[in-house]
Amino acid sequence: MPKKTFCTGFMYGHDKWTDYWQGTRKRDNESIGSLTSQSVTWMGTYGISKKFNVIAMLPYIENKLSAGTLHDQRGLQDITIALKYNLFNAKIIDSADFKVFGGLAYSMPVTNYVVDFLPLSLGSGTKRLAWRINLNYSFKKTWYANISSAYTWRSNVTLDRDSYTTSGHLYAGSEVWMPNVADLFATIGYHKQALQIEASYTLQKTLGGDDIFRQDMPFVSNQMNFSKVGALVMYYLPYPKYLAVRATASYTVAGRNVGQTTTIMGGLMYTIFFTKDKSLKGLSSSN
Repeated sequence: MPKKTFCTGFMYGHDKWTDYWQGTRKRDNESIGSLTSQSVTWMGTYGISKKFNVIAMLPYIENKLSAGTLHDQRGLQDITIALKYNLFNAKIIDSADFKVFGGLAYSMPVTNYVVDFLPLSLGSGTKRLAWRINLNYSFKKTWYANISSAYTWRSNVTLDRDSYTTSGHLYAGSEVWMPNVADLFATIGYHKQALQIEASYTLQKTLGGDDIFRQDMPFVSNQMNFSKVGALVMYYLPYPKYLAVRATASYTVAGRNVGQTTTIMGGLMYTIFFTKDKSLKGLSSSN
């Protein structure tokens, strides 16, 4: 977001899987059927300066199964506050630009949801601090490519029981060590005036943890690795002005201890200008 510009809105998400990976073994489970997750997420980004943005988001989630006796889970999940700074700009040729962005994000639960209830848990219940670097290359201010990577530190979590088993060992106590996470996100896209279209690839790697035991529920500290392909379309409507329609879709092509999910999201984002310059130039969901 440019300086003194605020973009905010809500996104609805629908996520569903029937098959999942138990370690590297792909399977289904007639005892639970399919998992459907629906969410409504508030998002907001404010441009403090032309190089410095503040980002916030908070999702409300509902998870339910199509079979079995486990109860649905619903509620507010984790709030995220992030800072993003344009570290470097360079013009490679007259029509090509290269930028480097750095980011720092903090997330924490806002409700006391049940952590030890996967796959229905609303989240992992851990506090997270992520360091991110993003490289952006744009050509003729229309075509662009991004590569983004992050390392996420995760705090330990506390279970509502006095002992637990993981990695083949029985532990006395309720505190669980949580492995940290690394991710890579790459996109290529087209962005001109009111229209933005992009394709994406996401890779997540958990830096520790074990696999789901045979015929057992997932555990909060399991490895949860995946790779996904996705697409995004965003368009600023001619009327009402500064209102954008945003839609995304993604599919999990490989994983470990995660579901093979199909995710669709759609919503509206509105841009508010606290400045005389109200141009849509430069507004993007990427970078």
